[in-house]
Amino acid sequence: MASMPSLRAESAASACILSAAGGAFRAKVFKMAQRLNAPDGGSKKNSTVRVAVRLRPYMNRQDEKGEGPCVRGLDSQNLEIINWRNATETVKYHFDAFHGEQTSQQEVFLSSVKPILPHILNGQNASVFAYGPTGAGKTHTMLGTREQPGVIPRAVREVFNLVNAKDEDEGWDYRIGMSYLEIYNEKVLDLLSPSSQDLPIREDKDKNILIPGLTNTTISSFSDFDKHFVPATLNRTTASTKLNQRSSRSHAILLIKVVRTQRTVPHRQQTGKLYLVDLAGSEDNRRTGNQGIRLKESGAINLSLFALSKVVDALNSATAGRVPYRDSKLTRLLQDSLGGSAHSVMITNIAPEYKYYFDTFTALNFAAKSKLVVNKPFTRETVAVPVLPAKRPREEHEGGGSGSAPHKKKQKDKKSELDGSVSSAHYHSLSEQSVVDRLIALEKMIMSCRDKDEQSVLRDLARSRKEIQELKEKQKEFERTTARLSERAKENSTELPGFKNSAAPLQRNVTNPNKQRAVVQPLQVCNLQPPQLLAVSKQSVCVKEKKKKLSDLVEPPDGKENMENPWGSQLEEAVLDQSKQKILHILNTGSFKELKGLQQIGDKKAKLILGWREIHGHFTKLEELIKVEGMTQKRFSSFMKANILSAVGK
Repeated sequence: MASMPSLRAESAASACILSAAGGAFRAKVFKMAQRLNAPDGGSKKNSTVRVAVRLRPYMNRQDEKGEGPCVRGLDSQNLEIINWRNATETVKYHFDAFHGEQTSQQEVFLSSVKPILPHILNGQNASVFAYGPTGAGKTHTMLGTREQPGVIPRAVREVFNLVNAKDEDEGWDYRIGMSYLEIYNEKVLDLLSPSSQDLPIREDKDKNILIPGLTNTTISSFSDFDKHFVPATLNRTTASTKLNQRSSRSHAILLIKVVRTQRTVPHRQQTGKLYLVDLAGSEDNRRTGNQGIRLKESGAINLSLFALSKVVDALNSATAGRVPYRDSKLTRLLQDSLGGSAHSVMITNIAPEYKYYFDTFTALNFAAKSKLVVNKPFTRETVAVPVLPAKRPREEHEGGGSGSAPHKKKQKDKKSELDGSVSSAHYHSLSEQSVVDRLIALEKMIMSCRDKDEQSVLRDLARSRKEIQELKEKQKEFERTTARLSERAKENSTELPGFKNSAAPLQRNVTNPNKQRAVVQPLQVCNLQPPQLLAVSKQSVCVKEKKKKLSDLVEPPDGKENMENPWGSQLEEAVLDQSKQKILHILNTGSFKELKGLQQIGDKKAKLILGWREIHGHFTKLEELIKVEGMTQKRFSSFMKANILSAVGK
């Protein structure tokens, strides 16, 4: 029995065969994207987010007060935490899985992650992300170590195992690719290409989230993946805080894309994506001791996690009309994982110490809300649909022997009117005779179907021919009207000898000498020779100001700013160097107040310069000021001009 996509392809082709019966055909193909329900899902089309909670062991020793853990597991799905309102009571939670302190990396992967991986090979999406406070073990769960690998290396290895286990006789070719990015201070950075800048996030017509410019590397084995992934992981931004010696300062997202293509016609293509996300942990700056750059990073992390919480609340609310995915780049990228079309698993990492109590309590509440989010997975498939265009009208077919160029052009225009919706697609010829035979057999079957009203088909065909005839008559009338208008234009041109062609009236006839002098006058000012270099004195400053006012009245020849910096050439080289050294000294040693004393430097720029100086040290030259955030080449030139002229005036 033919599969559903192939039947749809043949039905689409047969519609064109009916309209072109009795004519000469030319087979063409275009790709049609469509959504198919999961074949292994049965009648269940929705899928809730699976939530697993992992409790890490004590890092060094138990609490100094000997209070013991604030949370403990009851069984493989339930746990309880002490109620902060009443220490004699506990609050119980139920999740899809609970992993205690002694649970290994292998057990976490087998019970929570491995069951969703086969969906990727069927053209569906899957997502695994680790959530929890800082220092709770999220990165260890996702990455692990060489001896105990985490979820990411185990999941990628399992994907290759699934692909290699497929039988060659199934007739599918598989291609696997990877992309790796981080969200640092609300900037999307490519970890496989560290030199790249902030990347945009886009959405196509099928509601798929895309990142133009993101590196997509094809991998053929797990060793090939490891060769790209390990160096890219070192590019991720990390730092030390009071609670975590190696704290992630960004959200990291690894994308594994599996594309399988059918070898035979109609060449179906299914695309599945696996998102492996290591979220940065929420931080309490009173306990982490963050300052300066660390404080700014912490603010961006907490803000994105707060936007994630709002998205979950909106998805669970029956009255919420809008889900705020666009409030953060993190929620924008996780749009498919929460309330989208992916099979999602969230691993919530918590800590047993009492100093993490409120962070643990908040993480468990968020996990309980996320468990209620419903996704709607479907298969993403592209099918090559054969299409046969409609035949030419009989009168056009009979007159086709003339071979004139205008007649061929008319034929092309009429053909584009008949199948304009198909002309924009990608065509190629059907080379297999078996496909043509199947199409002809399907045509005969449809024509012989009793339910098909033959009279309605004939009426539609007659109506189409009538519309084509009306269009031809309108076109002829339009051509006659155009010919009459062109004749009138020629007659008018003979009566007015001053205009030798139809385009002349649109040109500006310069006859007024005053206007001509007004146009030439600025050109004479522009041709003035540049002034000679003058010594720096009160008199020279006055001369320069007068010349500057005169030059301001003249526009540059090309309408752009003169980038050669003429004001610098009017100063003596010694004075110019002395002014630059003075500015460089203030940038390197000046306090916040002294930096604000510079021209065009406000509170924000002064703080950014102090932060850059704290990380990179002193400026070796003034051009390094461009590396400070928000300082472009144009602003730098304006900054130098204002401060050097200010120093000379003093």
